[in-house]
Amino acid sequence: MAATIGKLDSANLNGGQKLAVKYFITAMVLFGAQVLFGLISGLQYLKPDLFYEVLDFNVNRMVHINAMIVWLLYGFLGSVYWILEDEAQHEVVGLKLGNLIFWVLTAAVAVVVLVFLFVQVGPGKESSIWLINEGREYIEAPRWADIGIVVSVLTFFYNVAATFSKGRYTGIGGVLLLDLLALFGIYLAGMFYTTNISIDQYWWWWVIHLWVEATWEVMVACTMAYALMKVLGVRRKIVEIWLYIEVALMFGSGILGIGHHYFWIGTPEYWFTIGGFFSALEPIPLVAMVVHAIFDAGANKIKNSNHPTMAWLIAHAFGNFFGAGVWGFMHTLPQINLYTHGTQWSASHGHFAFFGAYATINIAYFYIAMQQWRGKVWMAGDQIGNGWKWKWSIGLLNLGMVGMVMAMLVSGYVQSQIERAIEGSTWAGYFAAQAHPWFVQGMWWREIFGVMFAVGFVLLVWDLMTVGKHETRSMVEAKSAE
Repeated sequence: MAATIGKLDSANLNGGQKLAVKYFITAMVLFGAQVLFGLISGLQYLKPDLFYEVLDFNVNRMVHINAMIVWLLYGFLGSVYWILEDEAQHEVVGLKLGNLIFWVLTAAVAVVVLVFLFVQVGPGKESSIWLINEGREYIEAPRWADIGIVVSVLTFFYNVAATFSKGRYTGIGGVLLLDLLALFGIYLAGMFYTTNISIDQYWWWWVIHLWVEATWEVMVACTMAYALMKVLGVRRKIVEIWLYIEVALMFGSGILGIGHHYFWIGTPEYWFTIGGFFSALEPIPLVAMVVHAIFDAGANKIKNSNHPTMAWLIAHAFGNFFGAGVWGFMHTLPQINLYTHGTQWSASHGHFAFFGAYATINIAYFYIAMQQWRGKVWMAGDQIGNGWKWKWSIGLLNLGMVGMVMAMLVSGYVQSQIERAIEGSTWAGYFAAQAHPWFVQGMWWREIFGVMFAVGFVLLVWDLMTVGKHETRSMVEAKSAE
């Protein structure tokens, strides 16, 4: 192994990790697409005729959001494959099938993106739902792609379940298996429609909220627990205790918190109280897990073995708490949501939550993968050659995101005041708010900080391609107490 330190060598990876790397590379490509189409969409807010009838705003926004969902999902699947053999102490069962499904899923994603870009719209027929676009915001993928996603997740579940059944069964593994059943089951709620718009929206939110804010959150908690053991040498019982608390709180927050989406779709009035109260508890155990883990590592005088990963894990803990928790809760009380729903205030929360809760943990795993791929290379302090890149990239990505979040929040305040409070949600109020100087300034600042974010992304890619390249030192492993 020492001969390959600093060089990319697949011999440094086990079977599951080799498959994980494929998912990670594809995730980074889709991340880049998300950033590109986000910048174009932001410009179209300011210049509405930009690419008119060539690449319209609704198409750019659709690609921007769907690229985000798919790259995050790829990152999660890759992270689970990354930890699987080490956690189960057994080689991945059905690895060839897992590799096949990766290529099938990636080909399907490419076809869907091409259809979004070049076909864009179709007649309101059953064939359009199956072949072009289901027309449901955020889950626009055609029906054949939906079926493909379900088959892929079922194959993924088989790989994970069969591996743990033949190997070591841990607390992380148990929670992960139950979560993967929910990952498959809840997505089915978005694969049918009803003619009653309230009922249709009810089930639609099961995917948009529960799929993301329940199953994704638990999967992130599992991968976070493993990462803290590997990077900081934290005791297993600490991270697993907080993992169990995360699952317990999910029943009271992630599931019941879905009610804050039911305020305005015709559901019973009791959802006002339920949804308003249970919406902000999910991120608390994750933050507590990180704080407790760092305290445990310090008390045992353990030094972290991967500085970029540790920085992104901390960014994740606080990004999840503020983006998903604080930013979500501050406008999910029904008395406030009456004025903020559907404004840039919602977009502010969405950007902060998805980046803080999910993108950060994926990036942390990208660095874990690079360290192993380069032969367990040194990635702690005093990195040779390129230690500055990851610091600048994490700074620009986080500052760019916070800048966008605050810019959209300012524009959202303008909308809430003019469009909702003064004009009473009329078309005249909508256009008055859109033309207000403060709203326009907010949109300009969003674009400026979006460019900063894009520069941070370029640095991130550069760093991931070169980190540890010139190192000759091996990492000092942080041993986790089982």
